[in-house]
Amino acid sequence: MLAETNMPKGPQGQRRPADAIGCAIMVARIATGEITEVLKEPSGRARSGQAGSKARAEKLSQGERTAIAKKAAAARWG
Repeated sequence: MLAETNMPKGPQGQRRPADAIGCAIMVARIATGEITEVLKEPSGRARSGQAGSKARAEKLSQGERTAIAKKAAAARWG
């Protein structure tokens, strides 16, 4: 039996089954409603990032956003 410290963690720190069969059983239980998965609220960083991106999108015009996107694409893909 695995110790709890060796259990894999989900993206929000949840304990997850280490093997494929255990994972499949857990997914089936969640899908059928036998168990419920409780998710954490987004952190302050995530909420402020979403608010900042919305404010930036409202501030910039469509032409400015297009120019920024083209410059970023050129820098990334040459």
